Amino acid sequence: MPNTVLIGAQWGDEGKGKIIDVLTEQVDWVVRFQGGNNAGHTVEIGPEKYVLHLLPSGILRAGKKCVIGNGVVVDPTALVEEVKGLLDRGVDLEGRFFLSDRAHLVFPWHGLIDTAREQAKKSGERIGTTKRGIGPAYGDKAARIGLRMGDLLDPDFDALFNALLQEKNAVLTAMGAPPLDADRVLAGCRQAGEFLQPFIVDTLPLLHGALARGEPVLFEGAQGAMLDIDYGTYPFVTSSSTTAGGACTGSGVPPHAIEHVLGVVKAYTTRVGEGPFPTELHDEAGRRIQEAGREFGATTGRPRRCGWFDAVVARHACMLNGIHAWALTKLDVLDAFESIQICVAYECDGRRLETVPANVRTLQRCRPVYEEVPGWQTSTAQATCFDELPAAAQAYVRRLEAVTGVPVSILSVGPRRESTMFLASHAAAESGTLSMP
Repeated sequence: MPNTVLIGAQWGDEGKGKIIDVLTEQVDWVVRFQGGNNAGHTVEIGPEKYVLHLLPSGILRAGKKCVIGNGVVVDPTALVEEVKGLLDRGVDLEGRFFLSDRAHLVFPWHGLIDTAREQAKKSGERIGTTKRGIGPAYGDKAARIGLRMGDLLDPDFDALFNALLQEKNAVLTAMGAPPLDADRVLAGCRQAGEFLQPFIVDTLPLLHGALARGEPVLFEGAQGAMLDIDYGTYPFVTSSSTTAGGACTGSGVPPHAIEHVLGVVKAYTTRVGEGPFPTELHDEAGRRIQEAGREFGATTGRPRRCGWFDAVVARHACMLNGIHAWALTKLDVLDAFESIQICVAYECDGRRLETVPANVRTLQRCRPVYEEVPGWQTSTAQATCFDELPAAAQAYVRRLEAVTGVPVSILSVGPRRESTMFLASHAAAESGTLSMP
């Protein structure tokens, strides 16, 4: 398998964790390159269910090496809990988990500032953040005042920490929040640093050594293209680059090392949090999708907003990322529908739009232009190859390929590893970019 970036092509929650877990069998390394513990990947293996927030999903495959890259912001206490949780369940991490010493730290004050800012906004202006402090942590990184994983091991960490906390306590007090107790927070940081020390390394030469040896690498993104800080539905976005370009800056590998970009899309569309969502359904169809798809956030448990497939969003993600092929997930969720809608364009102020407008207020006025296709009203959950799908389901997949201009190479009809098809008859698979594990 070539060095591959796996990108969410909607607003996140596309099922990336499951696809990463399946593909990991074909690679040696899995690298998480952006985001923080505001994201969650759910993987089901047999009767076991794992929800990961910071660790790459590949950690569940024995023998695979996993990296948290420099582009991730890391809450050290949350990471310790996650690592301990896997160790308690018998997952061996020795010699296969590496944490970049350049990854920035998320501290308790980041979450408090995040919460205070969100609560101070009027209804309709709130971003809908997880309040995990991810935005403020990236803000400190951009302001060049943040502390990094390597600083946890520095003899001068206490002084660096206390100077920063003094400034942040002043900010909290001005926002009407109580100041943090320095000794308590510092003690927690020290404890986390001691636990994580064996994993903290300079991951730059580590990854370049893997590339030089020809060991395949899978780069794992969090969130989705429509939450990208530059090209998402700003300001209702995350605080990092969720695109294929972010894989390079967030891991330290050069662009020419990326050989394949795989986009993950649901057979419909969801969004969690605030912000425009042109195909959102407020009717029985939306509720049926939410229930059948178990559309509740892996990190927060919040219900996801649900709507029909948005080809305008998918094409936007293709332009941003240079997507070679789709991994299409949750086709089975649409099994019961008599008819299905596909958004092929937007209508706004009497104009037809084929692309996503940059202005969020314009996007909020957009209305979907739908194309109706027949449903199949037959279970797809037991299908093991494309030819076993109902004819209408096959036609739906082909139509999504046509309206997005990208072939489907992986198709998922359930949450488990075995509910995954590699579509050998499709152009992407025939080119040899991905192979059946």
